[in-house]
Amino acid sequence: MLPDYLIPVLLTPVRDRSRTGRDPCCRLWSNMLPCCAVRVCHVLMLVLCLSAAEDFDWTKNNHDSFYYGTFPTGFSWGAGSSAYQTEGAWDKDGKGLSIWDVFSHKKGKIQQNDTGDSSCEGYYKFKDDTSLMKELKLNHYRFSISWPRIIPTGVKSDHINEKGIQYYNELIDHLLENKITPIVTLYHWDLPQVLQEKYGGWQNISMINHFNEFANLCFERFGNRVKYWITFNNPWSVAVEGYETGEHAPGLRLRGTGAYKAAHHIIKAHAKVWHTYDTLWRGKQQGLVGISLSGDWGEPVDITNQKDIEAAERYVQFYLGWFATPVFHGDYPQVMKDFVGRKSVHQGLGTSRLPMFSPQEKSYMKGTCDFLGIGHFTTRYITHKSYPSGRSGTSYFTDRDLAELVDPRWPDPGSEWLYSVPWGFRRLLNFVKTQYGNPMIYVTENGVSEKMSCTELCDEWRIQYYKDYINEMLKAIRDGVNVKGYTAWSLLDKFEWDEGYSERFGLYYVDFRNKNKPRYPKASVQFYKRIISFNGFPNQREVENWRRKAVETCSSSNQLLAADPLTSHMEMVTEIVVPTVCTLCILLSAIFLMFLLRRN
Repeated sequence: MLPDYLIPVLLTPVRDRSRTGRDPCCRLWSNMLPCCAVRVCHVLMLVLCLSAAEDFDWTKNNHDSFYYGTFPTGFSWGAGSSAYQTEGAWDKDGKGLSIWDVFSHKKGKIQQNDTGDSSCEGYYKFKDDTSLMKELKLNHYRFSISWPRIIPTGVKSDHINEKGIQYYNELIDHLLENKITPIVTLYHWDLPQVLQEKYGGWQNISMINHFNEFANLCFERFGNRVKYWITFNNPWSVAVEGYETGEHAPGLRLRGTGAYKAAHHIIKAHAKVWHTYDTLWRGKQQGLVGISLSGDWGEPVDITNQKDIEAAERYVQFYLGWFATPVFHGDYPQVMKDFVGRKSVHQGLGTSRLPMFSPQEKSYMKGTCDFLGIGHFTTRYITHKSYPSGRSGTSYFTDRDLAELVDPRWPDPGSEWLYSVPWGFRRLLNFVKTQYGNPMIYVTENGVSEKMSCTELCDEWRIQYYKDYINEMLKAIRDGVNVKGYTAWSLLDKFEWDEGYSERFGLYYVDFRNKNKPRYPKASVQFYKRIISFNGFPNQREVENWRRKAVETCSSSNQLLAADPLTSHMEMVTEIVVPTVCTLCILLSAIFLMFLLRRN
């Protein structure tokens, strides 16, 4: 529900480089009336639209309130990473090429032509990074296994790379020795390049069996110690950005069909892996298998307009529901089937561009989720906007018939798409509770970036972001949402896909200019550590004291960091700057001498 100070307000169209393909929307004035009767009417419609639970009051508009209290006993605190973004060692110890190795090496695909070739050198520094986790008092660490690092071609029968197996064994063992629970993602976007070249990647149904063989190998080798498995991380991005817009690897632009086809195979691959674990491994290993889905919250622009209310739900269903509904209920959201089907008919197509599941597949998929991972970063205001159906210009984005807008007052310290809107987090979590029967939830990604050229360890905006978002999660737990753990995104600054190293999400600053990739704690490290130690927020005075001490600590750290790059670049100074200065001194001396001779 829009706050009173935005009535009326000039909303701003989304400018979102990381999600190209979203058609630009016009600025508009919302014409909402701040009267109680209208609000009650909106709430009744929203309840119908979302089938809202009775214990969450969608009428409340206390976005600025803060709740002081603690999380349930046993709540798990963690931080996350992914293989390609942090490991480096892209061609070492028998690792095969991934689609991101190939994609990032193509000029113009990544900001400043950066690559993940060395990244944070996590492959060599995992013991150092574990020490950082221990210092933070983390309960769990979420990381991903690089498919081509342990199966170089992606095909198990070709070759298993034992050095890759050894690396992950050592990482898992070291985490457990330090009482840190590993939460392992099987697919965080780094498909073996051979599978892309030979079969077309996730456009091909053969990926289902290849992925299942890879997952089964991981269960066999690591499952005696790993009890939390995530099949896919944010398959929305894999499908849309990899096969619709082409801004992510493998860079295909199959508008209107590519994303739906890739998603269809990913969902079926997830279900197959879940059944493999359930049949072969659950009895002896006693682990859990889930999936991590990303989702922004969508709030209707005009709370009096039924079309906007429906568009807001449609936004969430086309995003989170696209994958969650098949996993929990056995089929795509009805609104997706209706909209894509209708537009396909208008195009003159014989069948919907959204693939169909057979009755057997629906039964096979339903309930294949022991826990749901939720990645959440931001919120959008949504308004209805009709897009004509036609053979040209049809895409996943136009299928939704909506426009996304943001409040220009929302903080946006880093990524162009990431605005800080904490209240949307609580609403999204309650939506999941309502739609999917209150499943066990682990927040698998939540955090904020910065985009700056200079070094900055005093990340007060990140402290504010974590404070507000974690507090909204605490409120959701009070609403009855079954959240069991939280993962700060991310532990380290790292390679940020098409943005390269131009954006930083880390709690720890990584100096990528230094070949040793040293890590430095930002202020947010101390603040997050305090939340973990207290398991929540004690009182206003104490929490403000946390912030003050964290900023004081980072001020001295900033001075140390300012000196460190100077040391790391001393060779450059010696070889280039010093000779240049000496040459200038000689020239100036000669000029001065000539001046004296002329005077005499």
